[in-house]
Amino acid sequence: MARSLCPGAWLRKPRYLQARFSYVRMKYLFFSWLVVFVGSWIIYVQYSAYTELCRGKDCKKIIAKLGDQGNLSELVNLILTVADGDKDGQVSLGEAKSAWALLQLNEFLLMVILQDKEHTPKLMGFCGDLYVMESVEYTSLYGISLPWVIELFIPSGFRRSMDQLFTPSWPRKAKIAIGLLEFVEDVFHGPYGNFLMCDTSAKNLGYNDKYDLKMVDMRKIVPETNLKELIKDRHCESDLDCVYGTDCRTSCDQSTMKCTSEVIQPNLAKACQLLKDYLLRGAPSEIREELEKQLYSCIALKVTAKQMEMEHSLILNNLKTLLWKKISYTNDS
Repeated sequence: MARSLCPGAWLRKPRYLQARFSYVRMKYLFFSWLVVFVGSWIIYVQYSAYTELCRGKDCKKIIAKLGDQGNLSELVNLILTVADGDKDGQVSLGEAKSAWALLQLNEFLLMVILQDKEHTPKLMGFCGDLYVMESVEYTSLYGISLPWVIELFIPSGFRRSMDQLFTPSWPRKAKIAIGLLEFVEDVFHGPYGNFLMCDTSAKNLGYNDKYDLKMVDMRKIVPETNLKELIKDRHCESDLDCVYGTDCRTSCDQSTMKCTSEVIQPNLAKACQLLKDYLLRGAPSEIREELEKQLYSCIALKVTAKQMEMEHSLILNNLKTLLWKKISYTNDS
């Protein structure tokens, strides 16, 4: 088609093109506005979720629970990652509120902090105030499960004998025990402070089909700083009044009749107390004497002892080494 002789006429757009251009421009402006609006909304929701999840005074509650060893920025990033339940890269207000409510629970907080550790059950998901943990095949160190009605009529001494009869082979018990010692390491003065095991009964420990230890109930594992706040200044008549859970004990100051805040036994001593009968029954004769000696040294460990951390590390490593050496080449370890 011949180009118009009128100067510049070929640059003019036909009416239908002008209309098309106006439509495209309006469409572009609309989408630009929409992007800005949605982007602002996303930023607002993220900020609102963040502030809902970690308001200034509320963040301090978590840090107060963990003590001054906690890395605040690292902890907040970890919490936000876990709070994104549907893994869409966004933390909705609903997710934030749910996560924040659950973070008040010691067990949930510990699962978040120790999510990469072998002996902590994996957090599978959460909704509202409910959360789902990894399934564990065996939910006690030893023993058989009986209806509670029958349990009432079984003498405790006979029950302990029954428990000892229903245990894995000794090499497998040794592997489970090593798992407990490793968990003690995980919660002892980590990046978010020290956690105290305040109920070390066998029913709170389990293991999988490979005999790897799994903690099945961590509700009584609490941040040391939090425990000190719970127990200090509690009125007492004797040391028996200064107990949290079943295993976290402090002393009663008779001059003030109030509980002190320093826990007497470290986690390792309590773990060894639990493992003593478990490991000594059926232990190979060539290591039994040394194993018994190390276990009793472990049980005697006190928080107030001089060079406690060095002694703690030495005892723990010696026990693990003794057990590993004995089971390294066995088929059922």
